[in-house]
Formats: sequence, structure tokens, C-alpha cells
Amino acid sequence: MKILLTGAGGQIGHDLIGALAARGHEVVSTDLAPRPPSHAHAQAGKWRRLDVTDAGATLAVFEEHKPECVFHLAAILSASGEKNPKLAYDVNQTGTWNVLEACRQTGVSRLVFTSSIAVFGPPPSGPLPDPTPDDVALHPTTMYGVTKVAGELLCAYYTQKHGVDCRGVRFPGLISAAMPGGGSSDYALFMYVDAVRKGGYDAFARSDTRIPLMYMPDGVRALLEVAMADRAKLTRSIYNIAAFSPRADEIAASVQRVIPDAKFTYSPDPRRQAILDSWPKSLDDSAARNDWGWAHKYDLDGMTDDLIPRVRRMLELGAVLSTH
Repeated sequence: MKILLTGAGGQIGHDLIGALAARGHEVVSTDLAPRPPSHAHAQAGKWRRLDVTDAGATLAVFEEHKPECVFHLAAILSASGEKNPKLAYDVNQTGTWNVLEACRQTGVSRLVFTSSIAVFGPPPSGPLPDPTPDDVALHPTTMYGVTKVAGELLCAYYTQKHGVDCRGVRFPGLISAAMPGGGSSDYALFMYVDAVRKGGYDAFARSDTRIPLMYMPDGVRALLEVAMADRAKLTRSIYNIAAFSPRADEIAASVQRVIPDAKFTYSPDPRRQAILDSWPKSLDDSAARNDWGWAHKYDLDGMTDDLIPRVRRMLELGAVLSTH
């Protein structure tokens, strides 16, 4: 299958490209950034520069490559989006419109949309149910969340009105041995990175912060599974998916199983902590489990055992990560 990715240079694309290539798909990767010099991206096939906010350029790439399926990953994430909400709106909102229009105009039959737990927020009547189901009133508190809600609705609209088969997932915070993209859940990854390179980490979240998290191999597999699922079995377009929901101090304890001398402290950043507190503490993903057989493989300790050696390898290769 010929598959096109937008935002392929980001955290998800880094792993998704390799997984698609390993399954024999012909991959066309697009991003504003040049092709990253990594092993996974070396397998990526064609790499094209694309700004999804440019409708004409987006349509031209679709017309040239004629993909059968599109994974729409391009986005400005929550923390970065609050620093530059106009950019977040342009990329996440206008960019999604442009990609959907390109699908409609070129006859792309399937689009896989990456949504997020940022679509949720505290409802006026009280806290979110725990776990939070697929269908609750959505009250996002960030521009990222606002644009992801709109993206979900656009996907449903294009499915109903134009026959573009849109399906996707609401990701928890994703953890991998790759540069994070400015999300509010980045504290969780840096608990691993700085434990390895510095012997500890001063987190920008409270020790009792609890949000849904997922290890990237499970996240990539979820995208592949929902992309290839039988449409007749899908009862909705966008699905909650879940793995585990640890407190920040439980992540620290898991890391200390492997790095006993690691020290962790907590200095909550008010802006990012407010975002984290607005999100669900855990997700009800029973619809995904019932409709297309979703099941996570990694729990917290399983992720820790696999991730720390990968972080060590990443740092040995000279990867540069900021502390926040």
C-alpha cells in the first residue's frame, strides 16, 4: 500500500516509518524539516518537504504521489501551542482542513487521525469520570486540545459527507527514546533521560500528578491496527486507547528499580501543571478493545526495562535533548 505521512519528523513518525517499511508498505514521508539522519528514517523511501498550512502545496504533493492511505501526524503540541497559539491553530486546524481537502480532491480513501487526551477538560459540573469514556462533553483548556476536538469533528464530517474513511485514536502521553515535541507530558520522558545522563531529574509536575501514558511501540501498533481494521466493525471514528496511568512518583520508583541512585524532585510549573490537571487520570478504552481488538502490551515496569537501555544508546549516539 502507498502511504503518506504528514509531520513525519516528529516523535510518532520516527517509529511509525520503520514499522510501515518493515511491513512492506511504500512510504512517502513529509515534514517541514529535512529527513532526520536516523536508521528508521533511512528506510522511509521518499521524503518531501511539506508545510500543511499551504493548501496548494499540500494538494500538489497528494496529486504527485497518489497515496492510498494517509497518516496525519503534523501538529503543534500542548505546551508549545500555548506559547504560540496562532501557530498551533494554523498547523492543527488549517493544516487538518487542507489535508482532508487534499484527500477529498484526489480520492484518498482512508485517513488516520492522531488525536489526544488534550481534547478533554474539566466540565462545569465537576471532575471528569475516572476512567474517562469516549463520549463525554469536551472542554479542552489548550489551543492544541481545541484544534484536536475540531479535527475529530472534521474527520466525522468528511466521512459522512465526502466518503473519506477517517479513523484514529486519542493518544495518552507517549513515551519513547526520541526527542519529545513540546507536550505537557514530557516530564515523564525526562525522568528517564535525566536519570541516565544526570543521575536525577527535577520534574515540572507534582509528585502526585497522574495522567494516562503509553509506550511508543504500543502507540505505533495502535495506529497500524486501527488503520487496517475492517470499517464495518468500527462503531466510531476516534477511539480512546489506554495502557497505564502512573503517578509521577510511581514513575520515579520504577526508574529507581533499574537506576537505584537516581534522585527525583518536583518543582511544578503552574502553566503546565494546570494543563496536566485538566486531563483525565485514566481512560476507558473498551470501545477500541471491543471493535478492533486493541490491547496494550507494556505496563510501566515493562516500559522502564525496555526504555532505559534505549535511552542510554540514544545518549551514546550524541542525541541532544533539552531538560524541559
